[in-house]
Amino acid sequence: MMDKFEVVLPKLRTIALFSDFAEDNERNNKILKLVYDNIQLKEFSKGEVIIKEGDFGDDFYILYKGSIQIERDTPAGDVIALASLNSDQNVFFGETALISNDARTATVKAASACTAIVLNADAFEKICDQEPVFGYKVVMEIARRMAITIKTTNSDKATLYAALFDEIEGLQ
Repeated sequence: MMDKFEVVLPKLRTIALFSDFAEDNERNNKILKLVYDNIQLKEFSKGEVIIKEGDFGDDFYILYKGSIQIERDTPAGDVIALASLNSDQNVFFGETALISNDARTATVKAASACTAIVLNADAFEKICDQEPVFGYKVVMEIARRMAITIKTTNSDKATLYAALFDEIEGLQ
């Protein structure tokens, strides 16, 4: 098998969360080597749950090989598929676990045999202590992504509210 560093480093450089470290220079290589020293490669079988909605977890995942499906439970207990993604799309998930110990907001299942690069929150914190610029840039990217999610959620809520209001108005 190929050396893990040769496998992981090119993938890390493609991930949006680490985009500020994509340029190949001595400082960025040092930071990404530190990340590399703190990650694991985990394999998942087709159908295996990687993250379970409602569970607490402190692992961040980068899909290295394979495909996943993201699902959510409805209040009625039904499961809805939100997305099907593959490793060619430079997918990562569970990033909020790096900064918060909240319950997972969706279930992620292996749609095929998968390999993921996994970084634990404690390891992330250790890296941030050694390289504060890394922590700052990654946390800022997570914050940007969360702001987009909040904006989209608020827009979706407004649309649903308007549709409900129109429906109630039509009944009168």
